[in-house]
Amino acid sequence: MKKLTQALALILILTTTLVMPAFADAVRPLIGIVQVNNHGALDATREGFLRALNEHGYTDGHNMTIDYRNAQGNQDTLSSIADYYVGMQVDLILAITTASALAVASKTETIPVLGAAITDYVEAKLVQSNEHPGGNISGTPDMNPVDEQIGLIARLVPDAKTVGLIYDSSEVNSRLQVREAKAELEKLGLAWKEITVNNSNDVYQAVNTIIQECDALYIPTDNTLASAMPTVYEAALAAMVPVVAGDGNMVMQGGNFTLGIDYELLGYQTGLMALSVLRDGADVSLMPIEHQSVYQYYVNKTACDAMGIDIPADLLAYAREMQGATASPEP
Repeated sequence: MKKLTQALALILILTTTLVMPAFADAVRPLIGIVQVNNHGALDATREGFLRALNEHGYTDGHNMTIDYRNAQGNQDTLSSIADYYVGMQVDLILAITTASALAVASKTETIPVLGAAITDYVEAKLVQSNEHPGGNISGTPDMNPVDEQIGLIARLVPDAKTVGLIYDSSEVNSRLQVREAKAELEKLGLAWKEITVNNSNDVYQAVNTIIQECDALYIPTDNTLASAMPTVYEAALAAMVPVVAGDGNMVMQGGNFTLGIDYELLGYQTGLMALSVLRDGADVSLMPIEHQSVYQYYVNKTACDAMGIDIPADLLAYAREMQGATASPEP
């Protein structure tokens, strides 16, 4: 009986030793990362966020836990992810894109939320003001210099008379950028035509329709269009209509050129904000929205050469040349 008691004690000790690390997980910060769908800019944002945490001592599985979930463009799934994070009582949520932030904001007013790749927090009604968010949400915006992007059309496609605008009308960020694009086009004396889509399945027909009515195409940082840039590229190349895209990743996937932000750096900047919350106990309601001020020219020289677009040497000197586009680039 004594030997049996000793054996049971040994088993109990071993079991306790094995189980304790699992209980220790409960004291690690649990960070939920919700992404509306897959495309290069959003992936780069997430990677930059994690790089900032890693470089400052936070490692997934060691002293923090990352729970990453992707809605694959489905709004119901996005809502379910938000419910899950609230139920898990995560310590912080990174909401990538306006749609993700809106889904989370509708579920919690207490869990700290940092947004990224959101065009305008005030326009989306996520904060009271950029200087004083006032709730549980802050973060970094991805508003690009729309006026300068439109200006590239006038400079690089000087014969253009009509510019086509294509976007998902359900995306607040897209509506805002298109509104600014129209104002800038009118300043330059250029006409515009627009067409909207509801999901990626609409893109093929929409782009093939509007491409017949314009000399150039402008696409904002629209999540639906970003995930369908190979489709846009095929139609644009066939019609020899250049595409100014909202961000560099969209250019790489089938646009021609743009002036935009670096999404990996945007994610990194958001990661530094997360450090303030996790390490220093910063109050998100008091953290101003942090803007990125450095922009980068992106040129897909392969696509431009195929369309006979001459890129000035001074622009190429600053541009990040994207050589990977083909007639059917991968998303």
